[in-house]
Amino acid sequence: MNQLLDPIRRPVAPLFRTVWSPTAATMRWWALIAVAVNAGITVTGAVVRVTGSGLGCPTWPRCTPDSFVPAAHDGISPLNTAIEFGNRLLTFLVLVVALACLAAALRLPERRRDLVRLAWLQPVGVAVQALWGGVVVHSALNPVTVNVHFLFSIGMIAAACALYARAGEGDAPAQRLVHRDIRTLGYVLVGAVLLLILAGMVVTGTGPHSGDEMASRFDFDIETVARIHADVAYLVVGLTFALLFALHVTDVRGGARRAALTLLAVELAQGVIGYVQYFLAVPAFLVGLHVLGSTLVWICTLRVAFAMRVRGPLGVPAGDAAGLGAVPV
Repeated sequence: MNQLLDPIRRPVAPLFRTVWSPTAATMRWWALIAVAVNAGITVTGAVVRVTGSGLGCPTWPRCTPDSFVPAAHDGISPLNTAIEFGNRLLTFLVLVVALACLAAALRLPERRRDLVRLAWLQPVGVAVQALWGGVVVHSALNPVTVNVHFLFSIGMIAAACALYARAGEGDAPAQRLVHRDIRTLGYVLVGAVLLLILAGMVVTGTGPHSGDEMASRFDFDIETVARIHADVAYLVVGLTFALLFALHVTDVRGGARRAALTLLAVELAQGVIGYVQYFLAVPAFLVGLHVLGSTLVWICTLRVAFAMRVRGPLGVPAGDAAGLGAVPV
């Protein structure tokens, strides 16, 4: 029996050690995985919607009225059921990663309260998401409940990004690396990107990919809401270009300039996808790709915001962080 279990134990043992005996590096590694799995389940949720599988499991928490796993059900395609059930199963992967983040934060040799608080947001967020998923199903994919579900995912990604950033820096008071006005411009950009996401949610709730034929839609003119969404996208690109220009003409330390350039590239790619899907009558594949792009824009925007300040290197006490070339926030 031991010989049979050895191939399983070999990869699992070092993975377990990263949780039970974590270092600052492994803590950050788990935070990065949390960013990835939260972004991933956001995209797979979009796949559920564009394939018309939103009610592939017509009940919650069961998949069908009599079964927790996929079972034949009148009027529902087995493929749609499999897609929706597969997305539900991914919740357990996100939960495992969330618990790993929490355990690692609690087991760090020098426990840090901020990391523990941020890590707690992961399992709590998964629980909230799962319960709200039941609301989405029981509301027959009402676009308001679907959009709130997406907003929870955006919040989970933000919390994971914050955990990743804080795990790689010290506990000194925040010191800005850029001029105060540039920092303010960065915060305005974060708000504009969030507004862009909200506008995109309205377009999604108005457009053709509802997740199921029985789902209701927002009673808006699709051309109007799509135009508003595009206008906000222009605003975001303009703010990003202004921020990149400001970082370029000032003597900025750190990776803020590189992060802003990456964000601009992702935004331009997202814009191309958006226009192509519009002129091709919103094909399902490009809708899923556009949702992936929106999560990447959000992650890159948060990366820019975190790159404009520093809290000192790891292991440096809060009172010893002076002389880093930064100024108080």
